[in-house]
Amino acid sequence: MHEVKLKEAKVRLAELIDEAAFGEEVVIVRSDGTAFKIVPISKTEPYPEFGSAKGLIEMSEDFDEPPRTV
Repeated sequence: MHEVKLKEAKVRLAELIDEAAFGEEVVIVRSDGTAFKIVPISKTEPYPEFGSAKGLIEMSEDFDEPPRTV
């Protein structure tokens, strides 16, 4: 864990963000003792839009019929 005072963090913010991005735990401490942790947020894939697969799937006309051989 890497603790930095707020005054120093203002000057080194870009560097501290890089450290957090590479897994280093960075904590910024205010003069009143309140602490804040810088953590990376995982990049998430957006949900597919409704209907985005339209036309990609085809079903035969008899897909819901029982099989010919039982």
